[in-house]
Amino acid sequence: MCNQETDYVYEGPFYSVSDVDDICHWCIKNGMATHKYDGEFQDIASCEEVEKREYVDELVHRTPGYMGWQQEVWLSHCGDFCAFEKYVGWEDIKDMLDELDDDLKEISRGYGLSRLELEKALGRGLQGYLFKCVVCGKQ
Repeated sequence: MCNQETDYVYEGPFYSVSDVDDICHWCIKNGMATHKYDGEFQDIASCEEVEKREYVDELVHRTPGYMGWQQEVWLSHCGDFCAFEKYVGWEDIKDMLDELDDDLKEISRGYGLSRLELEKALGRGLQGYLFKCVVCGKQ
């Protein structure tokens, strides 16, 4: 699309009528991909609320998405969207349990799982997604 040389192409979620196989990171960052293909990287209906409209524009039009096993939800904190850090299992978060306690309780309730069942599921099949607040650093 932009003819710039790159070793990386994006193959994550992109919502467009066009069938787009891969997009370079330059075209994501400058918004060329969403303009050319009239597409979006996030479904705004599946994003938490933020304070400023320009945050929505940046997330939807210039931020690579992540692949979820159900509809992806983009989290927010301190009035801005969080940064997606990585995919995680229980082993990845076991040292962050105090910080993640409220979230883990909510997830357990939502799936009807005990904490132990959630721990086992996050090691065998259930995928976790770790986000970090870009303002305060909370995960």
